[in-house]
Amino acid sequence: MGLLDSIVSAMGSDNAQARAQASLLPALIELVKGYPGGLPGLIDKFQQGGLGEIIASWVSSGKNEPVSPKQLNAVLGDDVVNTLATRSGLDTSTVLNSLSIMLPSLVDQATPAGALDASQDGGTSLINSLSGILGKL
Repeated sequence: MGLLDSIVSAMGSDNAQARAQASLLPALIELVKGYPGGLPGLIDKFQQGGLGEIIASWVSSGKNEPVSPKQLNAVLGDDVVNTLATRSGLDTSTVLNSLSIMLPSLVDQATPAGALDASQDGGTSLINSLSGILGKL
């Protein structure tokens, strides 16, 4: 099941975690779209924050390594986490827990060739497609 299928099914779910992820996705998409340098800039931020091996696993075609909410908070910073919380209507703990599940999948699906290089669009087409679809829901 792809990311979009998961989110659409989560919107009607009784599962609180799934609903939180569905609430967070539009804010996450906007964050990635507006992040300085887009997805490549976000990947660079993870590398600079000491999570290079983790983010590399999300970009590569292998298994996605997990990331903890604490690690995400350290890399993204309070400003980004608080912005996501405000935009999604969720508390910061829920945002970080949901991001630890969603972000690996989003990065993985935005880099289907298993690499982020100049010949790709940096995941922009997936991010823009998701943004457009979510705007119609």
